[in-house]
Amino acid sequence: MCYPTPQELGLAARALADEHPGEVRLRQAGTSRAGQPIWVLSVAATAGPGGANSPVDTAGPVDAADTAGTAGPAGTARGDGRDVLVVAGAHANEPVGGATALSLARRLLRDPAPRAGCGWHFLLCADPDGADLHRTPRPYSLLDYHRGFYRPPGPEQPEWAPSLLPADRLPPETLALIALIDELRPVLQVSLHATDLGGSWVQLTRDIPGLAEPFGKSAAELRIPVENGASDAAGWPSPGPGIFVIPQPGSEAAGAFHPEDTRLSTWYHAHRYEGTTAIVEVPMWASDLVDDPAPHPDPRGALRMLAGRLAADAALVGAARERAGRRDRPGRARGRARTRTRPRPRCCARSTGHSP
Repeated sequence: MCYPTPQELGLAARALADEHPGEVRLRQAGTSRAGQPIWVLSVAATAGPGGANSPVDTAGPVDAADTAGTAGPAGTARGDGRDVLVVAGAHANEPVGGATALSLARRLLRDPAPRAGCGWHFLLCADPDGADLHRTPRPYSLLDYHRGFYRPPGPEQPEWAPSLLPADRLPPETLALIALIDELRPVLQVSLHATDLGGSWVQLTRDIPGLAEPFGKSAAELRIPVENGASDAAGWPSPGPGIFVIPQPGSEAAGAFHPEDTRLSTWYHAHRYEGTTAIVEVPMWASDLVDDPAPHPDPRGALRMLAGRLAADAALVGAARERAGRRDRPGRARGRARTRTRPRPRCCARSTGHSP
């Protein structure tokens, strides 16, 4: 599979809007720091169950950057809490979200039942600049995936920036996402994420009763293992296999996530309008080990082995950094220019590993 680039996502969305002018609309929600458009694809609500040909106003006001053929007659967003917002590409190294969003939009056109009184809106790529720097459109292995890996630090990530930066320093990608939430006031925000190896799980800002059963059924049909002990959700309340509810402040597990205040992230911005956010994780490469509930026969021994392996790998990385530092000392600028082959937009000065 080849994951679509932000530019390819925009072209595919434009074609879908042209094919269904009465039901689908493409518009620009903002511009990235490097000048790329941030696209939103809207699929209109229907007046009632099965009313596929009765569009209800769902798409927001036309942006000045709208072009011919992208603004259908879907009208203006209601903002009454009956809309769903799907966010893709919030993490640059998780490219499956955009393709998933397009697939879901096409499914809604084939089966309009979920659109009864509810408009659907897809932010196709929240961080197009970062996506361009993650150079693995067709990874054949984990090694291939990590060779072209790019993920910006937390303050440059659209969803996490508000938990790390003051309001007057938020990047334009975050401001576009916040403005979209304020406009739509979604009853549900779905953030599409992906892990490199493991299984699938869902993080919720509020419990959604009954979610575990359809989630487990869908995973079983697709032969995707359900991760029962996701490290991101260690110690969190779990109403069902693979479902984790972000702990409330003051609970024992409240600090078992990130040192940043998660409540300041865009995940919680929908709470201002009584909405809920679901963060859906899917694996690029699946492993059945993550849904095995059997106790490990030697957990202490396994942890000792992994700790030793981590220490050895860290020493290798440290030695590589030292060698690179010696090469980059004064007088070697010409050699550095030859080896630095990955252009970066002005907003992304560095890359970190698995930041928030």
